[in-house]
Amino acid sequence: MMNLSRSVALISLFLLPLLTFSFSVDNPTDRRVLVLLDDLSLKSSHSIFFSTLKSRGFDLDFKLAEDSKLALQRYGQYLYDGLIIFAPSTERFGGSLDSKSIAEFVDSGRDLILSADTSASDLIRGIALECGVDFDEDSSAMVIDHSSFDGDHTLIAADDLVKSHAILGKTKIEAPVLFRGVAHSLNPTNNLVLKVLSASPSAYSANPSSKLSSPPQLTGSAISLVSVMQARNNARVVISGSLQLFSDRLLRSSVQKAGSPNKYEKSGNEQFVTELSKWVFHERGHLKAGSLVHHRVGETDEPAIYRIKDDLEFSVEILEWSGKSWEPYVADDMQVQFYMMSPYVLKTLSTDKKGLFHTSFKVPDVYGVFQFKVEYEKLGYTTLSLSKQIPVRPYRHNEYERFIPTAYPYYGACFTTMAGFFVFSFVYLYHK
Repeated sequence: MMNLSRSVALISLFLLPLLTFSFSVDNPTDRRVLVLLDDLSLKSSHSIFFSTLKSRGFDLDFKLAEDSKLALQRYGQYLYDGLIIFAPSTERFGGSLDSKSIAEFVDSGRDLILSADTSASDLIRGIALECGVDFDEDSSAMVIDHSSFDGDHTLIAADDLVKSHAILGKTKIEAPVLFRGVAHSLNPTNNLVLKVLSASPSAYSANPSSKLSSPPQLTGSAISLVSVMQARNNARVVISGSLQLFSDRLLRSSVQKAGSPNKYEKSGNEQFVTELSKWVFHERGHLKAGSLVHHRVGETDEPAIYRIKDDLEFSVEILEWSGKSWEPYVADDMQVQFYMMSPYVLKTLSTDKKGLFHTSFKVPDVYGVFQFKVEYEKLGYTTLSLSKQIPVRPYRHNEYERFIPTAYPYYGACFTTMAGFFVFSFVYLYHK
């Protein structure tokens, strides 16, 4: 029995690195994703979405949300790099999984897709609330729109998409996205969450089977249908108010928006969920920076200290993950600060279109301990926060100019005083 226990322990030690190092920030590929379902039939009803993930190299582990063996960690290490929750009606997760462990999962830098519908439980609503998303309190309410619909007034044909190539790709989604589900609003104090798919101004949230007795709480463009959040640690979260949004039925369905002559043979759902999944799993908009390089103009070696008024050159290499390899990142809004308590120099970096950003400037006439700082935040992209410390010294006593041009008036005043005193003395002594 002891030999068997030792064998199991040795096997665990050998397998653990394979589980824990499946994802790397420097090479975000071959990721393991846990998919929680409240019904295994969702594997077939949402097969197109899952197939696109598998075709891109993701290892999907399907489990029921109430499985008693559920666990995100083992021996203190995470077993998965992403989590998909397609179990809106689940009141309680099985095993060691709960809302707190999911929050810790995101806090560790890992990614989450959460989908709800009219059966959303308090557990699912609580997880969404932790991410800055608040679903409609009325559990029977759905999004209703009498102008932007396709047949049924609860089947919304939405086309108000976020304008971001990083999140939804460069190819425009031409067909409307079909949505049937619950509305949610964003926490105004949370600046990390934003709408990706919004309702039209004529939409509102209410129970479709009963008459309105009071004005609905959520109306118009305040309603978000699908939202995303990128945490400060660059973990990404997608929250959808519709589980059907990912279903094969809506992905294959034709769509014609009410009042529009344009009819599309296929809705924009497949392109929308595919591009959104690429973003949430860091296949797009994921930046990596090299080390900050700086040196005096005309030199190549990095000095240990600068002198005031030195001319220096600064550069940093930034790459973007394309889903398969690292490609040069090109932008015209990258800046560097030369910082001590506050920025003394703020320069926009030029790029060579090959991922290298560079600039040159003169060290300010202030000595102390400075930092080169690159703080880059752009919609849809991972946040970069780079810094490097460098001291700046004043001139040494033997480095000043022998005669300072700005002191010439004082030099003149000194010699003029001397000459005047000589003339005054001569006249005073020899004048009769």
